[in-house]
Amino acid sequence: MTRSQPRRARGTVGHAYSALNLRLTLAGFGLVIMVLFAVLAFWADLAWLGVLCAIFAVVAVVDLVVIQRRRAARRREQPGVRHSLFE
Repeated sequence: MTRSQPRRARGTVGHAYSALNLRLTLAGFGLVIMVLFAVLAFWADLAWLGVLCAIFAVVAVVDLVVIQRRRAARRREQPGVRHSLFE
């Protein structure tokens, strides 16, 4: 049983369930943008929008942690294998 993917996922170790490297890039981009928008919203005295963007930034951080854990599990299962952005 592989630990790098959720249970009952359609993918295997050889054929990934999702592109973890691409997800990592997109989550990082979302984190940067949401932090920037939160700062701009608080600066413009739109506290409700700043709080909403900060919540989305926290969601992006949680997603980054989950992705990194799955990438680490994949790295343990396949030592020495390099994956492209879309794998």
